[in-house]
Amino acid sequence: MEERQVKILDIIIREYIKSGVPVSSGFLVQNYALDCSSATVRNEMAELEEMGLISQPHTSAGRIPTEKAFCWYLENLEPVSLAKEEKDVFKDLLSDKDEYSLKQVAKNLAALSSVAVFWAFHRRNVYYTGVTNLLSQPEFAGLGIVYDISAIIDRLDEIIYDSFDELPAEPSVMIGSKCPFGDFLSTVLVKYNSIDGQKGVFGLIGPLRSDYGRNLALINHINNLLK
Repeated sequence: MEERQVKILDIIIREYIKSGVPVSSGFLVQNYALDCSSATVRNEMAELEEMGLISQPHTSAGRIPTEKAFCWYLENLEPVSLAKEEKDVFKDLLSDKDEYSLKQVAKNLAALSSVAVFWAFHRRNVYYTGVTNLLSQPEFAGLGIVYDISAIIDRLDEIIYDSFDELPAEPSVMIGSKCPFGDFLSTVLVKYNSIDGQKGVFGLIGPLRSDYGRNLALINHINNLLK
């Protein structure tokens, strides 16, 4: 990609993550100091669409990032720092590392990330919270997608059991076709050693449009506290 295309794609991804609304060329010109005309922006967006990096979900002028674009975004993601108050919440909760404390961590993690959280204590013993966060995402408003998400939640323990051995040991982001929960979802997860010596896994489940920098920072921080 050329420099201008990189800038436009980065803006589209960040705006879509923030709002969930398709981004138009008019919005880019009005809200960002781009050194080009509306026609040039439209041409650049057409090029990005040909590259498979953005798509038009409806007949409106707005475009959204594709899975390919989010993969590019992840490759260029810079580390995000958490606020001290957020770090302290988890530090206090993890003074004990029993199952009750970990469930409280999961609830706070759901509140801070605004997506769903799962925590598999013994591979099959799966706790989840924040499903309402997931269902409230604008791209999941249709009844069909709500059914799909509900079916995934019902099979959460089975999905984790079947994919457990293949899950990476380090904090990882898996999106779209790489996500074990569904190709319209993303997850940020990590394996850890549980208090009884067994392996556990916890993570976030969100749409493709997730705040990956912040979510990865949250998972990394909690994982470090568990060590």
